[in-house]
Amino acid sequence: MRKWIFGLIVVGASALLVWLFIETSWFCCGPDDKSDLIKIFTPKLGEVTVSPLVVTGEARGFWFFEASFPVKLVDEQGNLIVQGIAQAQDEWMTENFVPFKVTLEFSTFATSGFLVLEKDNPSGLPENADEIRAPIRF
Repeated sequence: MRKWIFGLIVVGASALLVWLFIETSWFCCGPDDKSDLIKIFTPKLGEVTVSPLVVTGEARGFWFFEASFPVKLVDEQGNLIVQGIAQAQDEWMTENFVPFKVTLEFSTFATSGFLVLEKDNPSGLPENADEIRAPIRF
């Protein structure tokens, strides 16, 4: 009986590890992964945020135009809560990662939404547009 229970525990643990590996691999390296273009340091994933929200991270130099790019906070339906401009904190005319920072002051009754970081696209051409959407809680 003990061998059977031990075997069941081993099978369950193995299944859990396989599931975690698949989920983590998909999250980090899926088709929508943009960690090679832009990274968000704050707020942390799953963290409840309050106003003022300080957003920090780093983005490749070509994500900026004139050392800035747009940042939006939207609710779950996509309604705009606040928009701001992230500013490069270092030399932005590079292909390397450049630190950025923006402070967003907002008021909302929503409990969750998305932090949207848009690649600055002064041309307006769709092929030059890009964004990252990070889930956020208020």
